[in-house]
Amino acid sequence: MNRTTTASWVKLMAGTAVLSLALAACGSEDENEPAANDTPSASTSESSSGAPSGEFTNDKCGNGTSSADTYKVGGILPLTGNLAYLGPPEIAGVGLAVSEINAAGGVNGAEACHQVLDSGDTTDLAVSTASADKLVNAKPSLVVGAASSSVSLNVVDTFTDAKIVQVSPANTAVDLSGYSDFYFRTAPPDGIQGSALGTLISSDGYSRVAFLVFSDTYGTGLRNAVQETLEGSGGECTYGCKGDGNEFPAGQTTFSSDVSAALATNPDAIVILAFDETKAIVPELVSQGWDMSKTYLTDGNTADYSEDFPEGTMEGAQGTIPGADASDDFKDLLQGWNQQVNGEELTDYAYAAESYDAVILGALAAIKGGATDPVTIQKNYADVSGASDGEECSSFADCVALLEEGSEIRYTGPSGIGPIDEENDPSSAFVGIYTYDAGNKNTLSTTVEGTK
Repeated sequence: MNRTTTASWVKLMAGTAVLSLALAACGSEDENEPAANDTPSASTSESSSGAPSGEFTNDKCGNGTSSADTYKVGGILPLTGNLAYLGPPEIAGVGLAVSEINAAGGVNGAEACHQVLDSGDTTDLAVSTASADKLVNAKPSLVVGAASSSVSLNVVDTFTDAKIVQVSPANTAVDLSGYSDFYFRTAPPDGIQGSALGTLISSDGYSRVAFLVFSDTYGTGLRNAVQETLEGSGGECTYGCKGDGNEFPAGQTTFSSDVSAALATNPDAIVILAFDETKAIVPELVSQGWDMSKTYLTDGNTADYSEDFPEGTMEGAQGTIPGADASDDFKDLLQGWNQQVNGEELTDYAYAAESYDAVILGALAAIKGGATDPVTIQKNYADVSGASDGEECSSFADCVALLEEGSEIRYTGPSGIGPIDEENDPSSAFVGIYTYDAGNKNTLSTTVEGTK
């Protein structure tokens, strides 16, 4: 994804009927953990990607570590499955945060480490079940993940019953708001993204909208939010609507009848709510004569399709991804860590900032509470995000200094989220709007800020 600078920010309240045109479109050591350099600490040099020179460490958790004496960050992230493209940026966000925490002296003198296991996807929930059980036995301070809301719903009770903090950097399903005292997220719920997307569609002049949506908690929840916003603006849903029962199952591979049924309702715009199924839906839409510039995607499928479709296929289509577009400096750090550890460049930054902030907030909560166990972190997680007001700080080291002075803090990290609210959700967040170019690449065009 390419970064532009947003020159003005616009509050997008839930249920807003008109998208403001004032936006400026400016420019362990575990066998399941991703491959990494075994050297505990090594220097990076200036790379061709522009990553800064400096030191990055790959601090995997060793055998016998636990939250009793270590800030132990577990991960249940997509190493395989239809969201595997989100794995590298999320893992880089976790790894970079742990590296920076250790460089700043750790957490109350305790070292930080990470242990990332595979979440898989909804087509085989046994993967996430096994990983969750393994992480509980590893006794982490907190667990980052999952990326999929449905996968989180599969494992959240496991972590809650063990009193382990779970923080998702990417879950958006409204069903997870306030689900558990031990479940938090650094991504906004679908009410914010759904309002942004529905308002965008209406402002583009479309009123008859069809949904191609899979029968997944994420998909149906987001569909409901978009549909509500559209109908509040005077529009209507023509296919795939709430209660109609024509969602398709996750993992479906052929969509001729689904697309035909949707087009038969004569929509003037189509929203695709799916994951990897999108790669089969798009060619079918094209083959049946649909104008792809009237197509909208969301964070589950707003990806780079330059190697998947013929040039020009996606040109003009738009998509939304929750989260602020992180600064170039932060992206350079992510690149530096990933190149040092995995020997390759990141091609996507989706949810990297949210993963990074999930880890930093946990470390600050541990420092505020004086211990690295998950119960202490749970009690202080919202407070260090600014739920108790406090002085703003944007780096781990600066926030630690304020905590050591006895001050309340509000950590403001690269994800741009507001303080955690009573449902353990961000109280506000940014949503990026992306437009596809002739090369089928999604480029950030504008950013809006929404509140719950």
